[in-house]
Amino acid sequence: MPEDIAGSERMLGNWEKSVQERAARYQEMATRVQGMTISERSSDGAVELTIGSNGILQHLVINESAAGRRMAEVSGEIMKLLQRAQSRIPELLQAAMAETIGTQDETANVLFSEAKKNFPAPPPEDPPPASHNRSNELNFRVEDDGPPSRPTPPPPPPRRRPPSDDDDDFGGQSVLS
Repeated sequence: MPEDIAGSERMLGNWEKSVQERAARYQEMATRVQGMTISERSSDGAVELTIGSNGILQHLVINESAAGRRMAEVSGEIMKLLQRAQSRIPELLQAAMAETIGTQDETANVLFSEAKKNFPAPPPEDPPPASHNRSNELNFRVEDDGPPSRPTPPPPPPRRRPPSDDDDDFGGQSVLS
């Protein structure tokens, strides 16, 4: 029996050591991921931003070169850059996992899948708008293609009530006159 107890103690000691090592690797991964930042910059350099590993915006710079652009265009650029930066989070998380806990770990795979779900790839880039986009154009010109139209006749005047002989009406006259 003493051999069984010694074997069990060794097995329990190995298991405890394994759990502690695994916890240390997870802590190292968490520390690495917490310290990660992702930066993106617009192609013209007008907008720059940095996010943390949680996807939250940490820093935003709108350079003077954006001054002549429409605000809707600038805000659209910010959102596009933010989504592009966030879509890189799963890739960085996977790299941190590979270096610390390994990619075969079941918990690592769940974390990676969750990150991919929360931070999907951005939609494909839209082509630049055409120089003359008629769908957004308002046209205030008067078209002279046809014969002049006839003016619409004015509405008929309102009908008057015929006078009545009702004594309470004062014959259509004011009481004060």
